[in-house]
Amino acid sequence: MSLHDDAVGVLETFDGRSHDGQDELRGIYLEHLAARPDGMWKSCGAGHLTASALVIDPERGRVLLTLHKKLGMWLQMGGHCEPGDASLAAAALREATEESGIQGLTLLPGGPVQLDRHAIPAPCHWHLDVQCAALAPAGAVEEISEESLDLRWFAYDEVAAVADGSVVRLLERTRAVLPARVEPLSG
Repeated sequence: MSLHDDAVGVLETFDGRSHDGQDELRGIYLEHLAARPDGMWKSCGAGHLTASALVIDPERGRVLLTLHKKLGMWLQMGGHCEPGDASLAAAALREATEESGIQGLTLLPGGPVQLDRHAIPAPCHWHLDVQCAALAPAGAVEEISEESLDLRWFAYDEVAAVADGSVVRLLERTRAVLPARVEPLSG
């Protein structure tokens, strides 16, 4: 199965009805892929799908964000799909591992957590981001990559002060689907 076919399958089964605008975005993504066989690749000038993952440590109530070198913003790990990626999930996990330096990340089961479409500078116009969540293993040690200015753990309640609304929504939706056994213990 091609990465394009995998993306179509993932999006066809993505249930965004419980979140504002997600079902509409799903339709936009599927229309994009139907019209553009190259819609997975950076070379597609009309925009392209990207894969990202929010690295989360639920036992300690924190997330790992990267200060993106080009954008100067605190974001989840993620980026462009590559020809060697067998699936969107594999692309998201590869990006999260590369950018966090953490080995042994695992994606939350159930597929993507949310979709986020955002404008990017020319020559392309749009990133159609498929956003997952990745659990950090116990004792995870991060290592900054060349794509980042900084890499830092933030408590859940600190994220809104440093990141934009898309990251805040991604964290909220990730926490909503986390199994109860991995939520931080209170008090």
